[in-house]
Amino acid sequence: MDAVIAVIAAVVGIGVGVGGGFVIKNALLKRDAESAGSVADKIVSEADDSKKRILLEAKEEALQERRNAENEIRNRRREAQRGEDRLTAREESLDKREDSQDKRQEMIELREDRLTEREQEVEESRDEAEALKAEQATKLEHVAGLSTAEAKDQIMQTAEGEMEHELAKRYYGLEQQMLAEVDDKAKKVISLAIQRLAADVTSENTTSIVPLPSDEMKGRLIGREGRNIRAIEAATGVDLIIDDTPEAITISCFEPVRREVARLALLSLIQDGRIHPARIEELVEKAQKEVEETMRRAGEQAVLDAGVHGLHPDLIKLIGRLQFRYSYGENILQHSVEVSRLCGMLATEIGANVEVAKAGGLLHDVGKALDHEFEGSHIELGDEIADRYHLPAAVKAAIAEHHDDARGSVEAFLVAAADAMSAARPGSRRDTVELYLKRLEALEDVANSFPGVERSFAIQAGREVRILVQPDKIDDIGASNLARNVVKKIEENLVYPGQIKVTVVRETRATETAK
Repeated sequence: MDAVIAVIAAVVGIGVGVGGGFVIKNALLKRDAESAGSVADKIVSEADDSKKRILLEAKEEALQERRNAENEIRNRRREAQRGEDRLTAREESLDKREDSQDKRQEMIELREDRLTEREQEVEESRDEAEALKAEQATKLEHVAGLSTAEAKDQIMQTAEGEMEHELAKRYYGLEQQMLAEVDDKAKKVISLAIQRLAADVTSENTTSIVPLPSDEMKGRLIGREGRNIRAIEAATGVDLIIDDTPEAITISCFEPVRREVARLALLSLIQDGRIHPARIEELVEKAQKEVEETMRRAGEQAVLDAGVHGLHPDLIKLIGRLQFRYSYGENILQHSVEVSRLCGMLATEIGANVEVAKAGGLLHDVGKALDHEFEGSHIELGDEIADRYHLPAAVKAAIAEHHDDARGSVEAFLVAAADAMSAARPGSRRDTVELYLKRLEALEDVANSFPGVERSFAIQAGREVRILVQPDKIDDIGASNLARNVVKKIEENLVYPGQIKVTVVRETRATETAK
C-alpha cells in the first residue's frame, strides 16, 4: 500500500513538474517573441528613416547637378555671344580696312604720278649737271694741264702716301705701348731663366786625330798594298788621312757616329797590334757596340738632367745619338738639355704646363739624330718619331711648331723662345770664317737694298745690324717702318742661328764754321 502511494505520489510529482515546465517554457517563448517584435519594429523604423534621408540627399544632388548644368549652359551661351561679337567686329574692321586700302591705293597712284614727274625733272637736272661737270672738267684740265685720269692718279698717290704714313704712325704708337707693357716682364722672366742656367759650350769637328806610338805604325795600318786601310775605310765609312804629321793619323767624316766608331776601332787596333782585315772587322763591330752603349748612357743622363720621365728606351737611345750631332758648332744634345731646362723655368714663371714644355724642349731637335740617314727636315723627322713612340699631342705640337710662326700652344711658343735663347747665347755657336763673312755680307746687302739707306754695319758677330739712313728721306716713323721691313726680308731670305737685332739710326747734323 505504501508502495502504491509512493508510486502515485511520484507520478503526480512528475505530472506537476511537466506542467510547470510547460508553463514556464511558454512564458519564456512569449517573452522572446515580444522582444523580437520590438527589435523588428525598431529595424523597420530605422530603415524608413534611412530611406527618407537617402531620397532627400538624392533630390538635393539632382538639384545641384541641374544648377551646374544650367550655369554651364549660360557660360557657353555667353562665350558664343562673345565669339559672335568678335566676328562681327572683325567683319566691320575688314570692311573699314578695305575702304582704307582703296583710299591708300588712290594715294599711291597719285604719288606714283608725282614721282614720275619728279624723276623726269631729276633726269633733266642730272643731264644739266653732267653737262656742267664736263664743261668744268674741261676747264680744269685746261687750267691745270692734267687729264682726269692723271688727276685721279695724283690724288690716289697722295692719299696712299698719307694713309701709309698714318698707318705707320699708328703702328708705331701701338708698338711702343705694347713694348712699354710687356718689355719689363719679358726681360725679367728671360733673365731669371738664363741666370739660373749655365751650360758648357762645345764646338763641331769634322775630323778626329788618333795618336800613334811611332811612325812605323802608319805602315802597319796601311798594310800590304793598302789592304788594311781599305778594310778600315770600308768597315767604318770614313776617310783615313795619313800625311807627314808625325805620330798621328787623321779621321775625316761628316757623320760623327761613324767617325767615333773608327776612332775607337783604331785605338783598339793600335793597342792590340794585330792589324789585318779579319781583326779590323772584329774590332769595328766591338767599337760600334761601345758607341751604342755610350749613346744609351748619354741619352739616360740627358733625360735625367732635363727632368723628363716616361720616355721609351729606344727614344732615349735616339736622344743619345744627338751627342755626336752639331749645329753651327754647338752640340745638339747639350743644346736640347739646355732648351728643356729653359722651357721648364719659363713655364714655371708664366704658369704653363711644365712637363710638356720640358719634354718638348728636350725632343725639339730629335729629328736631327736621323737627318743624315733619312730624307726630310728635322721637323718632319721629329714629327714621325713622335708618332712612332706615341708622344702626347702637346709634346708633338711643340716639336712640330718650334720653327713655325703660327704656333698653336703656349708650350710650343716657349720651346721656340728657349731655342732662340740658347742659340743666341754668346759663345754657344760659331761659324767657319768663310761662312761667317758671307753671313755678314748678306745681312748688309739686305739692309742696303732699301731706299733711303746710307750705310749699314753687321756687328755683334752678325747678331745685330746697324742701319744709317738719310734724314731728309726717312722720318722717325719711316725709320720704324724700315726696321720692320728689313726684319721681314731677313726672315724670308737668310738662314742664321739665333736672333738678329735691327737698329735704324737717323741723325740730323747742322754744321757751321766760324771765320
